[in-house]
Amino acid sequence: MVLINHEKIHIRQQIEMLVIPFFLWYGIEYVIRFIQYRNSKLAYLNISFEREAYQNEKNLHYLKQRSFWSFLRYFMF
Repeated sequence: MVLINHEKIHIRQQIEMLVIPFFLWYGIEYVIRFIQYRNSKLAYLNISFEREAYQNEKNLHYLKQRSFWSFLRYFMF
């Protein structure tokens, strides 16, 4: 159930960003994080979309209370 909730969070993110911009942002942020951390796993785990999904995947009510573009809270430099 946790994995399904994680993926549902990603689906909500994709819908909010109209799908294609989501994947562009995801890819660009991955490259930035890879340059920052010099490690592919750390780069992946620090993408704002992944940070939101991993931190909330166990909260099965998260999507009911989640506000629009909440992933921005997880964006950091």
